[in-house]
Amino acid sequence: MASSQLMAEYRRWLTFQRQEQLSREHQGIEQRVAQARVSAAQVAQAYRSMAEKAATEGACYRTLFLRSLDNQDSLVCEGWLFIRRMLSEGSQTRVRATLLETFTLEDGIMQPGDKPARKVTLEIYDRLQMGKGMRTSPRVDAGEAAEGYHFLTLMDAVRGDLRPHMK
Repeated sequence: MASSQLMAEYRRWLTFQRQEQLSREHQGIEQRVAQARVSAAQVAQAYRSMAEKAATEGACYRTLFLRSLDNQDSLVCEGWLFIRRMLSEGSQTRVRATLLETFTLEDGIMQPGDKPARKVTLEIYDRLQMGKGMRTSPRVDAGEAAEGYHFLTLMDAVRGDLRPHMK
């Protein structure tokens, strides 16, 4: 096997390894949120805090989200989210943000600026789960399913150097 082909296969293997790692991380965070019985109101408050830090410090937050494929499967993607604005009307909360993707299975690991940032509108709501009795769990989904759904944004993973890439 030629060394260039060997290196290409190795990079492909690393991409699949990263995909599996992100899938386990997304599932683990989702379980911890469910066990903590966090509400959509608490999630909205966290996003408000992120919006304040974004406005004052240019903070971007690491986010994991699911993206649907053509065959109804979904894969975890990774990126950085810059929260531009919060909109609240009654019990509905929307978040205007800019998403800079840093990992997809198709593209592998991307450096900031490799792919242009996209504006997204996220909706925060409580989802009713019927599986183990009736209970609710918070969800943060993009307005359009093609953009992604079930965003999990981590408040403890922050960068302030990505603002130039968010244009």
